[in-house]
Amino acid sequence: MIGKQLGLIMFHEYAPGAPFFLPKGEILYHELSEAMRSLLVDKGGYVAVRTPQMFDSKLWKTSGHWDHYADNMFSFGADEGEVEPEVQDERIMGLKPMNCPSHMLIFAAQKRSYRELPLRICDQGVLHRNEVRGALGGLTRCRQFCQDDAHLFVTEEQIEPEVTELLALVGKVYKAFDMDFKAKLSTRPEKKMGDDALWDQAEKALENALKNNGLEYELKEGDGAFYGPKIDFDVVDAIGREWQCATIQLDYQLPDRFELKYVGKDNEVLTPVVIHRAIFGSLERFIAILIEHYAGAFPTWLAPEQVRVLTVSEKSAAHGEAVRSALEAAGVRTHLDGRDDKIGFKIREAHNAKVPWMAIVGEQEQEDGTVSLRLRTDLRGKGIDATPSVENFIDLVKHHAQRPF
Repeated sequence: MIGKQLGLIMFHEYAPGAPFFLPKGEILYHELSEAMRSLLVDKGGYVAVRTPQMFDSKLWKTSGHWDHYADNMFSFGADEGEVEPEVQDERIMGLKPMNCPSHMLIFAAQKRSYRELPLRICDQGVLHRNEVRGALGGLTRCRQFCQDDAHLFVTEEQIEPEVTELLALVGKVYKAFDMDFKAKLSTRPEKKMGDDALWDQAEKALENALKNNGLEYELKEGDGAFYGPKIDFDVVDAIGREWQCATIQLDYQLPDRFELKYVGKDNEVLTPVVIHRAIFGSLERFIAILIEHYAGAFPTWLAPEQVRVLTVSEKSAAHGEAVRSALEAAGVRTHLDGRDDKIGFKIREAHNAKVPWMAIVGEQEQEDGTVSLRLRTDLRGKGIDATPSVENFIDLVKHHAQRPF
């Protein structure tokens, strides 16, 4: 409801389960996506890729999804022999519901050495899952969505240190949003791939990482993915509700099914272990959580509109335009309200739009080269000058607009 009121998102019956991100919502989406990409690629040793949307069913049969996940996939086409020869392509195709099989293909596309590991591949491509209509729920459960997805190809010895780094990453990101979180260790489901010895090994590795890092966790027996055990994280929003977001999953099965190999230190040919991980989880779901968590009052770095410049009268229009222009030149998302309305009305509208910074300009501010600030509640009481110069105001907003991770 808040997302609609603030003009962030919309839905339409012609695209059930697929959200429209409107201009303000697209800014929010972009900022979250780029913040995570920068954290991983610029600072975390990841490489980013973009992979196809649809694949031959042979891929999904190799990965095991055709047997374990086909009901949740969008597929089309026909088996060989069921169509006329002149049809261009008679294969059964499936829209990807997850990125992992395509990342297996990337790893397998060339010879690999232990020197390349850990190889961390991240991908924010579009995914589709055929959720039943009754299960759809706004942004929290969609048929079309993106994940801040990544797969880490590691040696046996690298599992625990990589999981330890991921646990720290989860803590860092959620701390930036003032969110507490709870960890859950999910073990082998009844419908699983692989033998019990590998599952024992995988479950023990995740359990050791949690214990060695002093993290309390809840054991969820039988809730693991069909290819491996996992650690899921429930975040707690501002009003105490819990949402499942981040996940760390250990996988011995897919590397084996895709016959992935690398050359070890002694020239022996070995199979890597894969760690599946996402921190936000679905960006759509995480945005839904943030909308409620902040009640639409996003921190400056995320706010679609960071500053609204409000003119008192037509006499200060030139100064208002100069302030807007200077802010935009500095990379600040700014809107100028130069309408011929009372200033109190303009302030109320900006307040209802959850704009963090309101810069009021009248004749006195024009003469002094300043702005008069009205701050959103969460910014008050922080020793901010009420009438800074335009230059100081720009520096102030840019400081508060820095990404927290």
